[in-house]
Amino acid sequence: MSGENNLKVLNALDVAKTQWYHFTAIIIAGMGFFTDAYDLFCISLVTKMLGRIYYHVDGSPKPGSLPPNVSAAVNGVALIGTLAGQLFFGWLGDKMGRKKVYGVTLMLMCVCSIASGLSFGHEPKTVMATLCFFRFWLGFGIGGDYPLSATIMSEYANKKTRGAFIAAVFAMQGFGILAGGIFGMILSSAFEAKFKAPAYEVDPIASTAPQADFVWRIILMAGALPAMMTFYSRSKMPETARYTALVAKDAKQAAADMSKVLNMDIEAEQPKVEQIEKTKGSYGLFSKEFLSRHGLHLLGTASTWFLLDIAFYSQNLFQKDIFSAIGWIPPAKTMSAIQEVFTIARAQTLIALCSTVPGYWFTVALIDVIGRFAIQLIGFFFMTVFMFALAFPYNHWTKPDNRIGFVVMYSLTFFFANFGPNATTFVVPARYSLPGLIDLSWNIGRSREIGSHSWGVRVFVPGAEQRPKEGGCGLPGRNRGEECTYTIGCGQSFGIIVHILGP
Repeated sequence: MSGENNLKVLNALDVAKTQWYHFTAIIIAGMGFFTDAYDLFCISLVTKMLGRIYYHVDGSPKPGSLPPNVSAAVNGVALIGTLAGQLFFGWLGDKMGRKKVYGVTLMLMCVCSIASGLSFGHEPKTVMATLCFFRFWLGFGIGGDYPLSATIMSEYANKKTRGAFIAAVFAMQGFGILAGGIFGMILSSAFEAKFKAPAYEVDPIASTAPQADFVWRIILMAGALPAMMTFYSRSKMPETARYTALVAKDAKQAAADMSKVLNMDIEAEQPKVEQIEKTKGSYGLFSKEFLSRHGLHLLGTASTWFLLDIAFYSQNLFQKDIFSAIGWIPPAKTMSAIQEVFTIARAQTLIALCSTVPGYWFTVALIDVIGRFAIQLIGFFFMTVFMFALAFPYNHWTKPDNRIGFVVMYSLTFFFANFGPNATTFVVPARYSLPGLIDLSWNIGRSREIGSHSWGVRVFVPGAEQRPKEGGCGLPGRNRGEECTYTIGCGQSFGIIVHILGP
């Protein structure tokens, strides 16, 4: 590693003062995360509407809803695609270069966002099957975009502010969640003004206007817009110097690219690159050498990420169900289908604006000041505290006078997820891997996280509706929402232990 640091082109990047190209890289890479977050979480805005449109039951006192297995598939299939995409594009990015693969993932996300909204058919099975198919491939593209964005920012940033710059890219995820809520509010209010519909309890059939079918489709397709807007900028972004010099072994091209970026002359040192290649030990991802050097870091990151995202992704996807369970969102029968989308979008926007987005930017401001270890420990600790504070007196929080207190504490778990392990576990993997393995090893760390997404979906889907005598996992005497908060609290407490014992 010391030989690599002696290369002038890499040293120039490490010691460069913060300048415009850093912010350009943050915007270009960050818009990928903006799109990723919008695409992954916008589905939570429309699942209730999908139930009303395609699973209506005549004479039912409540609007139609997606069956548990369909709900799990619609909410979770993109996460399964993300796992596959991470492993594939992580490997491909290390073989072909970050820039070449970067454009492919973006185009795949654009195409599948649009195709998701065009899911065809009139029968519920046909629409849900095509929707799940396209959302799987959407997740596949998102899975590739995650590591490439982290790696590119890591290899462009200087040493002094590398953590803050990588965290800033990840913080765009918060704006993607916020944008989804805002767009959902604007679109649903526009349709509601144009196509008035009564509440379900007044007229079950008329409460779902025919035009409601356009609402969920437009919300899903809108995810293609930010990806399209940044495609040109990505295509003009040069390959990172670390990949060009150390993996492609083209010191001349690396020096030329970074001379333009840094606006200075940098000497090409091809003989030094060849010398580094001869002297450095070569080992693969699954070799004993890699495991001895980076195995504990990989295991520690994967484990904490797994535990964190049981809570984070499940809470984001199913927060509407939690808020409905405690009565913060009115009963579905008191609203029309379009009004329900507006109400859910408003709740998501408030949570994102007041807790999710601030949490990300607290991390950006403090990660190079107090360090990753402290921020991750703080996040796990307070997520545990607030989850158990909700779980133990759960019945207390469901009373009408106490609902706002529930929402405040619930939203604080989002703040400390992002001013905590959700951000730090993203930053750390990019700092411990070799140039030729960084994308793939980053993805193996993250692939454990996707397993937690899928498991969290399976826990929360049964927990979406309350049942007084049986919990989501079959425990007697537990309310399902109560059991979910216990489960998340236990997961975050294990996160504290793994974090303290890890490297």
